[in-house]
Amino acid sequence: MALSADEIERYARHLVLHEVGGPGQNKLKQARVLVIGAGGLGAPLLYYLAAAGVGTIGIVDHDSVSVSNLQRQIIHTTARVGVAKTSSARETMQGLNPHVKIIEHSLRITAGNALEIISDYDVVADGCDNFPTRYLVSDACYFAGKTLVSAAVGQFDGQLSTFKPHQTAPDGAPWPTYRCLMGELPPRRLFPACEEAGVLGALPGILGSMQAMEVIKEILEIGESLAGRLIMYDALASRFYETKLSWNPDNPLTGRNPVITSLVAGNYADALTAT
Repeated sequence: MALSADEIERYARHLVLHEVGGPGQNKLKQARVLVIGAGGLGAPLLYYLAAAGVGTIGIVDHDSVSVSNLQRQIIHTTARVGVAKTSSARETMQGLNPHVKIIEHSLRITAGNALEIISDYDVVADGCDNFPTRYLVSDACYFAGKTLVSAAVGQFDGQLSTFKPHQTAPDGAPWPTYRCLMGELPPRRLFPACEEAGVLGALPGILGSMQAMEVIKEILEIGESLAGRLIMYDALASRFYETKLSWNPDNPLTGRNPVITSLVAGNYADALTAT
């Protein structure tokens, strides 16, 4: 797929990179990425994916823009308060890069629609702010055989990892899932969302940008994947930490005796996509 003259100029700094070049830029152009949430994490993630020239970007979010979003959700504007977040994000992204196709899924992602939506994309990036949705998206990616790049933030900290349990790790075991990291779904309200606990506005910008980087790496198949690793960031201490993640043979999704064999068995009753 040939790049146009405008695309060659636009992506010039990519094209001179040995790891990207023309073939890599065409991989980005042909890629389809689904982003869950057009909020604090989704805003920089979506913006950088569009800037990079990812050809098709889907956005899942059922919410509309509010004034309180604007402290961190930099893809939206004051003039778009009340507008659907998917539409607001699309307008900003296409203003930056008209070559990118944006697909709006202005809805809640549920056990009933997750597989249908996710199956149409190559890579999924989850930027939601609640555990039921994270578990749902992770399980759906496993059943659909899709790589998931997942990020989360707290008040002053965040974490990032890549999950591809549909593939095998070098030790012969499956790569870990989100359930290997977190275990069972935490009780409702054990971890309050950002509207209750608060979040420093620049923090999701850092994690969302890193998330975009990991998505791009997966598309280009360059560098070292975050599969099997978890990166944690402490903003107040300005420190990054890394820990290894391993497959849990007792996890109910991909363990030796799985009991979650479809999304019907996943118990995602409280799933939302607010961010």
